[in-house]
Amino acid sequence: MQLARVIGTVVATVKNESLEGRKLLVVQTLNKDLEPSGNPMVAVDSVGAGVGELVLWCRGKEASFPFKREDTPTDCTIIAIVDSNAHVTR
Repeated sequence: MQLARVIGTVVATVKNESLEGRKLLVVQTLNKDLEPSGNPMVAVDSVGAGVGELVLWCRGKEASFPFKREDTPTDCTIIAIVDSNAHVTR
């Protein structure tokens, strides 16, 4: 799991059938000081996150765990919304 900030949304006119009705969001990975690190990525939202929120995301086969794994083609999924950054280790 890694911290990220949701920085935008994605609109897809055509996508895999199993992604119908699921939000695609652009996330920017953050370092320990909550500063941008690396390139933004597109993630499937499994928790109802919105632009500007601090979130946790995962990659790899774990990214499909919130969904039917065999049916949802994802390699990057938002799995939690962070309510407060007061406890983020710096």
